[in-house]
Amino acid sequence: MKRFLSIIMLLILTMILVACVENTDLPPVVDNDYPDSNLSIEEKVAWWLENLTLAEKAGQMVQGERSNNGGQSGVTPTKVKELNLGSVLNGGGNVPSVNNPTNWYQMYQTMYNASLASSSKIPIIYGVDAVHGHGNLYGATIFPHNIGLAAANNPELMEDIGEVVSYEIAQTGLTYNFSPSIGLIKDKRWGRVYETLGENPVVAKNLIGPYIEGLQLFDIAASAKHFIADGYTEFGTGLDGKVDRGNAELTIEELEEHHFPLYEAAISAGVKTIMVSYSSLNGVKMHENRELVTEILKGEMNFEGFVIGDYNGIDDIDASTLMLKVAHAINAGVDMLMQPHNFEQIIDLIILNVNNHRIPMSRIDDAVGRIIKVKYEMGLFEEKERKATDLRNENSLNIARQAVRESLVLLKNNENVLPLNKNMDLLIIGEGSDNIGIQSGGWTINWQGGDQINIPGTTILDAFKEVSTGNIYTDMNDLPLADAIVLVVSEKPHAEMMGDSVALSLISDTGYQSNLMHIQNAINKGIPVITLMLASKPLIIEDYIDDFDAFVMLFLPGTEGLGITDVLYGDYDFKGKLPYTWPKFVDQASETMLKSSYNPSDYRFAYGSGLTYAS
Repeated sequence: MKRFLSIIMLLILTMILVACVENTDLPPVVDNDYPDSNLSIEEKVAWWLENLTLAEKAGQMVQGERSNNGGQSGVTPTKVKELNLGSVLNGGGNVPSVNNPTNWYQMYQTMYNASLASSSKIPIIYGVDAVHGHGNLYGATIFPHNIGLAAANNPELMEDIGEVVSYEIAQTGLTYNFSPSIGLIKDKRWGRVYETLGENPVVAKNLIGPYIEGLQLFDIAASAKHFIADGYTEFGTGLDGKVDRGNAELTIEELEEHHFPLYEAAISAGVKTIMVSYSSLNGVKMHENRELVTEILKGEMNFEGFVIGDYNGIDDIDASTLMLKVAHAINAGVDMLMQPHNFEQIIDLIILNVNNHRIPMSRIDDAVGRIIKVKYEMGLFEEKERKATDLRNENSLNIARQAVRESLVLLKNNENVLPLNKNMDLLIIGEGSDNIGIQSGGWTINWQGGDQINIPGTTILDAFKEVSTGNIYTDMNDLPLADAIVLVVSEKPHAEMMGDSVALSLISDTGYQSNLMHIQNAINKGIPVITLMLASKPLIIEDYIDDFDAFVMLFLPGTEGLGITDVLYGDYDFKGKLPYTWPKFVDQASETMLKSSYNPSDYRFAYGSGLTYAS
């Protein structure tokens, strides 16, 4: 009987052990076949390059997107383990079934453990687009987009913002942020205007270093993007004949004067990765531009991190087969290919290209060495304690609120209708007046953002209600009771090519048709009209501006609406200066303050415009 019980106990223990091995949520058993911990990072990298197989190296050079549903079209823990995958990402809207820090962390840890159980045992680096806060995560602090931060032009604030973003990413375990976007804007019809730091390279360079230092504080690798001149593409050369992913025509002298210094600032700040652009430069796709990526970025600028491609970025390379596209990109100097769904095929093609001598082994070792070096520098080979959940803490919200109030630009203030008195009765109308999604813009919860999302934060209407001691009305029937109208005109949330605008119109393309109705309801009523604009771009307002008593550009301020009322009620003065030229007509859309014959009076608002109460 005792022998029988012993056999039963042995079987039960065996089943438990098997279950533990199969459960990738549990820490894997890792043998000691790592390089000596006393070696330098360079020596460790050399050890890896000597000991890894070609298949293991190829796996390190590919990033796939986490499967939303456990299906085979995306990355699963099993695929991470089998393929020795170097990186995983969550694209916009790709979130755990329960969108909170605990589930994000468990998702990450499962993938991380799978990488440690692979044949190489090299940890993954896990990426996300946290471009204005950890925007995919419900409950994160959402900051103003870059264009508003360029208006604020406060380097110390940029570092503080970066630190908060890094801290909130770290709470979810992730280790890689596809941010910041550091290019300049030329044509304001581009859908990614709001991701830039404006049109002045001096201001952009002033902000890049501190932001990156903040972003990388909690061992999160930043990614400066999109190399290079992504905001200088010409209208009609991009997708559907618009701007996004188009062609920029620039001389080497123009690049050296205005564009290279931005990446030199990022490199000086220690940025770990740089992402190449979808766009072309002088007719050559950046994903295959060896002169720019290898000779200049890695050579002349001495960038020692790794270069990553954009999402399916090799697709537009002018080559007859996918195998050749892979070879062109890697030989150009792209170290890691972001291939969300065909990652397994890409790994096979890297191996085939090496075996067919299209890609030299030295190029593979250069790429893998850079990737492993960054992983060591970010501490990915070391065990880390999970940070306690502390989203939207008092410090984070104070920094976000400061960023909002410093980014606002006062462009018109007839007869000093601003600041408002807190005891005034106000009628507040407009599509974005009580909509946290419009207020936050793209890259918020979803890739495109949206006007139907509901996340923690304070809308413009909420902020007025919290601060005002007068009555706040939202129904036009209450117009006779109001001392002034606060009119909010808005642009639809968008990202990338979806935001390209042919006309820069308030009521078409990315503008809301309802903007016109709200303007007509507000003007000529015998009381002041204070107009606030929520938009990424300088939308054409020539038909309406004369009817506004005050006009304030809010850009896309994020979740902290109290930063808006801080300034409108005069508790703080305006500080923001316009980071781009505001055209009178759409044919001025690509003119900037760098134009040799720039005449400020030619435009609705010149670059650098911005009133204050003090002046």
